[in-house]
Amino acid sequence: MNNLELTQEIFVRFGNADIDAIAELLHDDCVIDFYGPDEIPYAGNYVGKDNCRKFFETVLSNVNVHEFEAEEFFHQGDGVFVVGRLRLTTKATGGEIKSAFVQIIDCKDGKWIGFKEIMNSAVAQQAFTGAN
Repeated sequence: MNNLELTQEIFVRFGNADIDAIAELLHDDCVIDFYGPDEIPYAGNYVGKDNCRKFFETVLSNVNVHEFEAEEFFHQGDGVFVVGRLRLTTKATGGEIKSAFVQIIDCKDGKWIGFKEIMNSAVAQQAFTGAN
């Protein structure tokens, strides 16, 4: 499976909320950076496969996913860039997170070794705090 197919497969597994299947495709030295304030439970830096697995667990335990659509995949060499949109609701407050997103993914040995996501973190912060 090439890096684009790998990324598309992780998207399918995320959509199925299959953490074990996602973890199979994470490199032992994987690093995840999700940018945002502390109010977003899954914001932060995750280093190592086990911690990166916890990132996905934390995301799926804190939000309901209504839409998570990749609109464009760009890939070159070991990098895959994804542009898309999402619509989530927080389980704690029921607040809506609606945003475009950009993901920057690095692959090595047929697995994800790096993942960064950038989205409208102000909208997510409001949803998690219940602020208007």
